Amino acid sequence: MNSIIMNFYMECEYIQIERNTIHVGEETNKEDRRDFNCNRSGTAAPSEEPMRQYYFMEKARRLVKAQSETVGRPLTFHVTTFGCQMNARDSEKLTGILEQIGYVEEEEENQADFVIYNTCTVRENANQKVYGHLGQLNRVKKKNPHMLIGLCGCMMQEPEVVEKLKKSYRFVDLIFGTHNIFKFAELVATRLESDRMVIDIWKDTDKIVEDLPSERKFSFKSGVNIMFGCNNFCSYCIVPYVRGRERSRNPKDIIREIESLVADGVVEVMLLGQNVNSYGKTLEEPMTFAQLLQEIEKIEGLERIRFMTSHPKDLSDELIEVMAQSQKICKHLHLPVQSGSTRILEKMNRRYTKEHYLRLVEKIKAAVPDISLTTDIIVGFPGETEEDFQETLDVVRKVRYDSAFTFIYSKRTGTPAAVLEEQVPEEIVKDRFNRLLKEVQSISAEVCSVHTKTVQRVLVESVNDHDDSLVTGRMSNNLLVHFPGEKDLVGKLVDVRLDTCKGFYYLGEMVASIRV
Repeated sequence: MNSIIMNFYMECEYIQIERNTIHVGEETNKEDRRDFNCNRSGTAAPSEEPMRQYYFMEKARRLVKAQSETVGRPLTFHVTTFGCQMNARDSEKLTGILEQIGYVEEEEENQADFVIYNTCTVRENANQKVYGHLGQLNRVKKKNPHMLIGLCGCMMQEPEVVEKLKKSYRFVDLIFGTHNIFKFAELVATRLESDRMVIDIWKDTDKIVEDLPSERKFSFKSGVNIMFGCNNFCSYCIVPYVRGRERSRNPKDIIREIESLVADGVVEVMLLGQNVNSYGKTLEEPMTFAQLLQEIEKIEGLERIRFMTSHPKDLSDELIEVMAQSQKICKHLHLPVQSGSTRILEKMNRRYTKEHYLRLVEKIKAAVPDISLTTDIIVGFPGETEEDFQETLDVVRKVRYDSAFTFIYSKRTGTPAAVLEEQVPEEIVKDRFNRLLKEVQSISAEVCSVHTKTVQRVLVESVNDHDDSLVTGRMSNNLLVHFPGEKDLVGKLVDVRLDTCKGFYYLGEMVASIRV
């Protein structure tokens, strides 16, 4: 079967048109660059980022405008996010770029002209969920000839997924991964001009592109990426394979971004990374995460600093000291333990022991007595015995977490753990999971209730979903509080008396408010 191949020069990629598919790879050809990388005036696209992407935003904007005029209305988009907070932050960037090129956000997925799925692949069932959604979208697209479907994120970094999409989901228009999200405008322009499926997957990258449009979900708080990728290679985890190796952002760029956010009304930032405790190791001038936090704390107008996720093996005494002295770092630390058994932790390649973890918790609680600790726990890892499980319960009882995200082990194709023998029978795993959940919930209810009848500072985040006479906010320790209030309180820090603990949230009354 013959293929038509066209190469367009773009620094490090080529565009290959095969049947009705455009693949972007790593070869170059200057000769065929002219048509694709020039606008109508003949001006070539800049080679430097982010100016290159602003060039393609303008190009895509013209194309979207022309199509809008044809259909007689503005074109709309809908972004659906699966997975972690880093994905949520990426989706804000996708939204910002789509609005920049002329699309208008649509709340109903089935009504949108451009649907983007920002995917997660931590567990196998996450992939199946996406395929299910695609099946439904195919029926919708047949009724809307203008509809585009885009897929991005971690799931797209799996070669077998891309091959399946090419074979069985030919109605998908745009496929790209985690490393080149900054190229979104360029890829959209390519699709709008070509009328073919566009695929752009990078195996890895050391590239970080800043200063692109972003549309925040909340005006008063924002996620801020401080690093990308992961070097830990926990045996059950696919993330290092789909997110790539660790690379830290320049601290000056991080500070500049946060200062800009604060100037725009943000009072709380969430510093994001697969393992924030490893921040700075890849910089030309190394900086520890603790040192970065100290610099961020100096930003005037910023009220709260959160971060996730922390790996126990890298959490330093320096970081604990900074947390203890800080006036802005929230009294909440998510510290995944995964298992209480040292034997299982070794099989997981977590690189700490049960004893090390418990000593670390003791240090943290001694330095920050009012700290709220949360965690992740996996039940049913291959080879887990009842004795191993009892070790996990022992950690839960000793640490006394405010809450825990509990998971049944999910075999993830492509990870070392997937081929391990001694897979635990399903009925045993479910029994252990239920016992763990009962223990976690019982302890959490006790731990969370200690703040009853105290007054706590709360950042109001929204009108309550179930009762519009109430507003919902979050304490420094990340617990939710519901209390009577008006919509204009959203985004403000207020003092609330906590009257009743409902286990994982409080009901209270506002006693004072501070506009920020």
